[in-house]
This record gives sequence, C-alpha cells and structure tokens, in this order.
Amino acid sequence: MEEVRNFIHAFIEEDTAPGGQYEGMQVHTRFPPEPNGYLHIGHCKALCINFGTAEKYNGICNLRMDDTNPTKEDVEYVDAIKEDIQWLGFSWDDRFYYASDYFEKMYECAEQLIRDGKAYVCELSPDQMRELRGDLTHPAQSPYRDRPIEESLDLFRRMRAGEFEDGAMTLRAKIDLASGNFNMRDPAIYRIKRMHHHRTGDQWCIYPMYDFAHPIEDAMEHITHSLCSLEFEDHRPLYNWVVDNCDLPSKPRQIEFARLGIDHTVMSKRKLRQLVEDGNVSGWDDPRMPTICGLRRRGYTPASLRNFCERIGVAKNASTVEYAFLEHCLRDDLNENAERVMAVLEPVKLTITNYPADKTEVFSVENNPLHPEQGTHDVPFSNTLWIERGDFMEEKVGKFFRLFPGNEVRLKGAYVVKCTGCIKDETGNVTEVLCEYDPESRGGDPADGRKIKSTIHWVDAASAETAEIRLYDNLFSDPAPDAAEDFTQCLNPDSLRVLTGCKVEAALKRAKPADRFQFLRTGYFCTDPDSTEDHLIFNRAVSLKDSYKPQQ
Repeated sequence: MEEVRNFIHAFIEEDTAPGGQYEGMQVHTRFPPEPNGYLHIGHCKALCINFGTAEKYNGICNLRMDDTNPTKEDVEYVDAIKEDIQWLGFSWDDRFYYASDYFEKMYECAEQLIRDGKAYVCELSPDQMRELRGDLTHPAQSPYRDRPIEESLDLFRRMRAGEFEDGAMTLRAKIDLASGNFNMRDPAIYRIKRMHHHRTGDQWCIYPMYDFAHPIEDAMEHITHSLCSLEFEDHRPLYNWVVDNCDLPSKPRQIEFARLGIDHTVMSKRKLRQLVEDGNVSGWDDPRMPTICGLRRRGYTPASLRNFCERIGVAKNASTVEYAFLEHCLRDDLNENAERVMAVLEPVKLTITNYPADKTEVFSVENNPLHPEQGTHDVPFSNTLWIERGDFMEEKVGKFFRLFPGNEVRLKGAYVVKCTGCIKDETGNVTEVLCEYDPESRGGDPADGRKIKSTIHWVDAASAETAEIRLYDNLFSDPAPDAAEDFTQCLNPDSLRVLTGCKVEAALKRAKPADRFQFLRTGYFCTDPDSTEDHLIFNRAVSLKDSYKPQQ
C-alpha cells in the first residue's frame, strides 16, 4: 500500500529535522477524551490520527481522560473508552493519565500568573461578562482588571477554600481586552463549581477551564504535537500563551485537523445521550448508533474502521462523508474474511416430493471461496427444506427466474429442482412449495448440461435452528439531521426491523458473540451479545449490495 502522508506529517518532519524545535526528540502525541459519554466514529478518526501518527514516527501516544468538568463524568465512560481503544488495536502501554492528576500543578500555575500580574479575580457574572465582551470595534471591559495582585491572590485562595458561592467569581487571564480573537479577551481560567469529582471527591470546589488545563497537561507529559480538531484553531493563541507564561517542563505544538462528518447521523455527545435517555435507541451500544461500541455490536471490525479513517484522509477543511462509504469499507473487510453460511430470513417450506423421505445426505459448503485454504463445512440435506418466501412466485412476473411452476433452479451446492406447484392455507397464503429433484445433478449442475438461470439458498428443515434476525438501516432518514430544528424529528421509523422464526444452519448454534458471517445472498451478519444457544440473535452489519459510488 502506498504510504499516506498529510499536512500533519509534514509539520512533524519539519519539527524533527535538523534545526527543528524537536530535533532529536521522540514524537509524542496524546488522545484526551472527556469521560462524559461513549466514543463515536468521529473519535475513531482522532484516535487513528493520534495513535497512528505516533506509530508512523516510532513515537508514543498517551491516553488521558479530560476530567476537568465533573458534572458529566462517570467511571462507566472511562472503562468504555479504554475498551474501545484496545478493541481498535491501539495501546497506550503504561501511559494512562487523568487531567485531575495535574490539578495541583494547575493551581500553582494560576497563582504564579497572579503574582506575575497576568491573572486577576473577577466578580462579573457570566451574563455581565457577555454584556461587557465588546465587539470588533469595541474592547471588552472588566472593572476588576486592575485589582491589586495581593488582593487577587487572597481572593483566589479563598475561592479554593470554599468561601464563595458557585459562580460568584472567576480567575481571568490578563491578556488583551481589545484582541480581535475573542478567546484572548481576558478569558476565564478558573471557576467555582461545587461538584463531586469521580476521582478527587470533594477536595476541590474550583476547577480549571479546558483552555487553561489542556496545554498544562500536554506540557507536563512532554507531548511534542497536540493534535486536535479544527474548532480549537482559534484557541491556539491561548494555548501558546499558557505554555509561554507558565513554568512548564516542555512546549508542545498544537496542530488542528477537520472533524469527521457523516451523513444520516449525529455525533454530538449531547444529542447521542438524548437519544439514549429518551428511549429512541436501546442504549449507547445500539447498533444504529455511531458509537464505537454500537458499530462493534452491529458487526463492524477494527480493520474496517481504521481503513475508513485512513481512506478519508486528514484535511484542514470540514467535509461530510457518505455513510455508504463507511459501509463500503466494512463490506471490503467482511467479503475477504467472513465465513459463508446459509440462512433463510422469511422461510417457506420446500418439499421435494421424489426425494426419499427417510434419506439424508451431506453437502460441503466453502467457508470462503476467496480463501480455499479455509476449507468447508458440512450441511445436511433431506426432502424438506426452508427457502426464502421471495424465491417463489405462483405466477411469474417480469424477469423472475427463481421458483415458479414448471421452472428449474439450482439449490446452492446440492441439486437442481423443478417446481411442480404449491399448497395454500384457507386464506390463500402459500404454506408449502412442491418440487422434484434431478438425481443426476448432485453438486448443483444437471448432467445433460442444460442451462439453469438461477441459484437459491436453503436450509435443511430437520436440522435448522430458529433465530431472531435484526435488520438495521440508517437511524435518520434525513441526510443532515443536525441542520434540523429538532433532530429527533428526522428519526427513521424503519431503522430497525426484527424478524423472528428465521431458519439458519445448525452450525450457527455454536456461534459466539461478535462472530461475523456472510449469509449467502442476504448480507453480512454478526452474532449479538444477547444471543444464546436457546435464542439465537444475529444483527445485519451491512447488505451485500454496495450503494457507494466513488466520485470521479
């Protein structure tokens, strides 16, 4: 495969070249998720960029939980994030950190900024701060900007001691109230927030703002390149200001890339959480969700997700990728690696009237025609089979070449059969299709060489297992649900169709959760974690038909 190089790689090579700011240093990146929800496909792109870039340059990548906002954080999310990253095949070794590991250092940096005259305690409320923020022709204002250093230092220490109400005061960096970049107009770097923290308990009642905490965390871990999404581009001057004005052991470089956008989905954690809490999906791991755990449950593979992220590339400009391309990458992987089996989703009985009623024989089906070395597995065959209801028509319509009275079809890997009629119930519903087999066509081809236009799959009725099969489609019918006034109004009512009474090969009784198969002529499926030997459940990962059309 041709080596992929992007603008991030160009920056890194420039920085590590002779004379560069990181000459002779090991490339060191980090992935800093906020533990307030489950990772989604957008995080997968960031993971591949951070861990993948480190791998490319024989560097290392840290995993760090950004737990500076205790109102939304939970240990459940920490464990889920670690599981997802490991499943994707990335490793942080022993370099696992929390932003809260550095709370004391952040506080020390804040006090130092006050002593240096570069920070002050402000008593404006959030609403007042917005009112006095100014505009492009008017600077921001704060009546507390010239507060004496000792007074700000005293107030900040009392903020930490818990003497003031939540929101009563903030610590603001003293930078430039007239800056054209509003992030530099004396931004708040600490706020009072009495919330129980999942690691530090009630030790702190003041918490650092992300823009202040993140560069300190990076510097303390000796990160060389802080790779983040494009919304932080305007925050980079503040990132650099913190690094330049605090006593820190290293100076990281922030580089931004465009976030991943995919049609027919949303990737806001707030919106994903709303879907879960409102019961629109069964949970964070619902196979319709863009979460990594949801995609895993649906049947996606680590290789398919990493290949998808590699193929969409790394850019500076935001764009939206077709969901069909994500499915295309999964189809590529499963076509190469999934075992082939037969399953009938909407069964109707097929009786071979001239096949001995007491006879059973065994046919071999290739596990994967692309890899003959993977061998075959045996499927039993008798005079009563299950076939798809859609493979029979009592009266032929159009170019239909499957079963109808007088027509012959090939039963996959077995015999050629000729339809002789059907049996109906009192309502006129077909309950049984009748046919006769050609004993000279074992293996699926007639001995006299006559042409058979169609092949259908089947399952032996005597040995078949009954299964529940879940057919998934896009969660949203609108390709741009984020643009809607209420994104929940774009939900696709047909995003899940549950089929019961499906018939599958007996071998699937031993399928383990996350095993993936190609159901012949139907699609690629994955064993659901809730599946048991007594209640088999399979999720359709993706159909066989590829709707993705690459742009010319």
